[in-house]
Order: sequence, then C-alpha cells, then structure tokens
Amino acid sequence: MKTLFNNYLDTFKGLSTEVWWLSLITLINRAGTMVIPFLSLYLRESLDFSFSDVGWVMSAFGLGSVIGSWLGGKLTDKIGYYKVMVYSLLGTGILFIALQFLTTFVTFCLGIFLVMLVADMFRPAMFVALSAYSKPENKTRSVTLIRLAINLGFSAGPAIGGIIITTLSYGGLFWVDGITCIAATFVLINVLNPKTAKTLDTVKTENPKSAYADKAFLIFLVAMVLFGIIFLQYFSTMPLYYKDAHMLTEFEIGVLLGMNGFIIFVFEMPLIKWLENTTFTKSGLMLFGAILTGLSFLILNMSSWIGVVIIGMLLMTFGEMIAFPFSNAFAMDRAKKGNQGEYMALYSISFSIAHIFGHNMGLQMIDNIGFDNTWYIITILAALCVFLLFLLSQFLNFKKKQKGKRKEEETETLWI
Repeated sequence: MKTLFNNYLDTFKGLSTEVWWLSLITLINRAGTMVIPFLSLYLRESLDFSFSDVGWVMSAFGLGSVIGSWLGGKLTDKIGYYKVMVYSLLGTGILFIALQFLTTFVTFCLGIFLVMLVADMFRPAMFVALSAYSKPENKTRSVTLIRLAINLGFSAGPAIGGIIITTLSYGGLFWVDGITCIAATFVLINVLNPKTAKTLDTVKTENPKSAYADKAFLIFLVAMVLFGIIFLQYFSTMPLYYKDAHMLTEFEIGVLLGMNGFIIFVFEMPLIKWLENTTFTKSGLMLFGAILTGLSFLILNMSSWIGVVIIGMLLMTFGEMIAFPFSNAFAMDRAKKGNQGEYMALYSISFSIAHIFGHNMGLQMIDNIGFDNTWYIITILAALCVFLLFLLSQFLNFKKKQKGKRKEEETETLWI
C-alpha cells in the first residue's frame, strides 16, 4: 500500500512551484464561483424570473463567456498573461459583489454578461501562463494538475454554497464569491509576480501565425465543440435520465456524479503519466477519449439494467480523463507557432460555444423525442467528433511526411 501511495505521489514530481501556485489560485477561483450552480434557483426564487427569463439570462452568461475568452486572448498577446489574470480576478470579485444589487431582468442580463466577460478573460491567460511555467515534457501533467484543482473547486463550491445560502441567504453567496476572487488576486500578485516567478518555456515567434490560418487547429476546434456538447449532457440531461428512466433518488444521483470526481482525483494523474510514456500521439489519444465518451451514451440504449448507468459513467469518466488533458496540451503545442493568446482563447471559446448550445439542445431533445432517441443522436455527434479527430490525425501525419521529404531533398541538394 505504501509503495502504491509513493508511486502515486511520484506522478506529481517535476512540476514547477509556479504551476502548483497557479493550481491553488485556480482552486480558490473555481470554488469561489459557487453562485453559478445556484443561479437559476436564485433567479426563480429571489427575483421571481420566469423560465423564459432564466433562459435568456443563461444565454447572456454564455455570450459573455465567449467574448471574454476572445478578449482575454487578445489582451494576453498585447499586455501579457500576468496583467490579464490580475485584472480579471480583481474585476470579477468586484462585479460578483455588485451583481446582487441588480434585480430587474435587463440589468441582470447585462450584469451577468459583464461578469462572465471579465471572468473568462482569465482562462486563455492562465493557459499561456501554464505553458510558460512548465517544461515541455511536463505540460500535459501540468494541465492535469489544473484540472484536479478545477474539479476540487467545483466539488467544494456547491457544498459550501449550500451552507452559505442556508445560513446567510443568497446575498452572502455573492459576497463570498467576490471576496474569494479578490483573495485569489492577492495570492497571484504575491507568488507569480514576473519579477520572482521562474519562466521555464519562453516562446518568441518572429512571424507569428494566426490561429485562423492553421487548418489543423480549426479541425481540432470543431471537434472540441462537438466533444463539449456531448460531455455537457452529463450535467444537464443525464441527471434527468437517472431520475425519470431509472428512478434514482437525488442521493443516488449525487453518489454517481461524485464517483466521476473521485475517479478523476485518484486515477487521472497516474493515467496521464503512463500515457505520456507510450508511443501514442495526442491526436490519437483524443480520438480514443471521444470513442469512450460516445460509447457511454450508446450503451444506455442496450439494456434497462441499472448497471448500465454505472458502466456509462465509467466510460465517460475515462474518456474525459484522456481527451481533456491531451486536447489542452495539443492546443498549447500549436500555440507555440503563433499568437499564444489567440490560440488559447479559441480553445476556451470552443467550450463556451458548447455551453451555449449543448444544455439547451439536449433538454429540447429529451422533451420532444425522448431519452433513447436523444442518446442515439448524441452518439452520432460523437461519431462525427471521432471522424474529425481521425482526419486531424491523418492531416498531421501527412504534414509530418511532407516535412521529412523536404528535409531529405535539402540534404541531397547540399551533397550535390
């Protein structure tokens, strides 16, 4: 047991101090945004908004996320990741506190749009910082550590949020959200100041290539939008399926969703460490992760046995653990040849777009065509995602062979 525990700890070795600090800041930030899971309840119960109004608020939420990610990438390339992270965290804290004072439909839509615009400027800047603070061979594991911080934050946040609502009301939630973001700002200023933080991978590109002209990256982005739409069903339509189709209680649903977080926490880092040492390519691993996630939906229609929901959750969890870290590492690798902020912004935007369409699309489908047909359509989307990732893999292989051929021709010319 001791050897197993030591081997687990070894998977975290070699990561820089700055990456650990960035993970802590991300944990504080994500645990701090505890108002988000309770947003629809707050709008219905405290502000008496209609379901239609709540839908439009969530659209403003998604739109702010898209524009914030794009703007964060632009500013990262202009003024650097450190300043963008500081301004984003501090601004988000102040805006979260102010949001509780907006009580009309129009002002709240504008408020949540502005909050998400400022908050999601942090994401592309954080990814560029992560790349700078990581050695090339540690990038995928660094991403995995950040994912662990995000998962812990998302797990702790709602639990703490429920306690705050019970004891302090929704107003207390906005105050705590704001204060934690401001606290994360001060931690960032003290531990990741450019004067003291150690950069391990400085990328300077003489003639940066636009991400919009990178064909491989564009194929990758479309695949990630599809993967995001598929993955997000586990947080919107799937809990309804557990309750309505399999009669699970809220406690049982919580245990099933908690299993996902527990498996990620225990197994993701060792799994990524092992996969990094294999000969598999990042595009090949992303493809395999998408296959597992697609199968997690297809299997639900194969039997009415309760065990299929557990098997489905396991397939999705391992698909997620493989696809997300390697997709993030792939995006960071491509970003080295161009404007890093622009590349990482587009990567963030792909999931923001998935948030805009994924939840609503899934809910509309189960309402109109039922669960079984919805899972078949989601499986088809997964197959399309797999096909795009296969095209990406073939395209990259073709480019690699072309590059090798050119080098051979240049060598032959030199000999002549």
